[in-house]
Amino acid sequence: MAMKSVKSNKMRTFLTMLGIIIGISSVIMMVSIVQGVTRDVADQVAGAGTNMINVTLTGQGTTRELRMRDMNELVDEHPEIIRGIAPNISGRATVRQGTNNNTVNVVGTNPIFSTAQNVNAQIGRFINDEDVELRRNNAVIGTFNVQDLFGGRNPIGENIRLDGVLFTVVGVLEESAGGRQGSGDDRIIIPYPTAMSLFNSGRIGSYIVEATGPDTVGQAVTLTERFLLRELGSSQAFHIFNMQNILDMFDGIMGQMALMLGGIAAISLLVGGIGIMNIMLVSVTERTREIGIRKAIGAKRSSIMTQFLIESVVVSCMGGVIGIVLGAIGAIGIGNVIEVNAAPEFSIVLFSFGFAAFIGMFFGWYPANKASKLNPIEALRFD
Repeated sequence: MAMKSVKSNKMRTFLTMLGIIIGISSVIMMVSIVQGVTRDVADQVAGAGTNMINVTLTGQGTTRELRMRDMNELVDEHPEIIRGIAPNISGRATVRQGTNNNTVNVVGTNPIFSTAQNVNAQIGRFINDEDVELRRNNAVIGTFNVQDLFGGRNPIGENIRLDGVLFTVVGVLEESAGGRQGSGDDRIIIPYPTAMSLFNSGRIGSYIVEATGPDTVGQAVTLTERFLLRELGSSQAFHIFNMQNILDMFDGIMGQMALMLGGIAAISLLVGGIGIMNIMLVSVTERTREIGIRKAIGAKRSSIMTQFLIESVVVSCMGGVIGIVLGAIGAIGIGNVIEVNAAPEFSIVLFSFGFAAFIGMFFGWYPANKASKLNPIEALRFD
């Protein structure tokens, strides 16, 4: 009987469902896109290394300077928790090769940097311990620099100049950002003692601490903080953060954004629910004689109420199904345009369908209750 009533007024039913369709499809698209962006960022952070802990030395409240040999004591004391420590000396330098020149980011570090930040050489090799110990002028360059300086030819063994100092290219980094200028593919990595000499720097202001695994990051942070406090004597002399902190913060922000966008889309569901209530009230008025006849031949109040509730839920669920299909198509289409995997998760689809059914039941209850309370004698007299 519910399906027969829905089919008898196709246009009215569709217009009633429209608010539900728009609301559900909007929720599906918005939440799926936000989740897709979150997953994409999480993958990038994981690729950069979630075991990585960044230490920045501010120098405030202390006159002590930490050198690399001091930081290595932390590794020697806790090898089961801390795998290694890489210095991080960054600066800008003019790179020249033949008639080609540009300004590039230069990073001075040691071999631990490769595993801590998941940076490897696709051609040649990365900086090794001998390069550091012997202060060699060896360099590993990004794929953008290969194109910019060497026109794409193999640069291994070739020479470049950084601020006029001659360096030998020993490796090319794996491409990570499409070979774009200004990205991680546009940098040159050299041994940190060489970088200190190149930039005329007498101190290392930043270190990367690599934990042995994701489960030991918390312990590594605690041990590093205790070590630095012991060596420097002031908590203001350093700052510590890791990639997991950044990921948690981003997850929180994107979660709040998903709730906000979902709440905005839910307004359409509210409007759709009001539309269902309105149409069901009209339906009760139109079918007053039918209700009176059913009651006169023995229909119980619960039967009348159930009939109209089912009609309301059927209309709402049909709108929910159409909204889910349109929302999934829209989310996947937008995801393809922005290069994000925005396919809706099953939990979101299930929640959307359940919420549509709830809307139908909630806004259909009042009309159904009104129909069930009609006096059969007065209903039979209704014209």
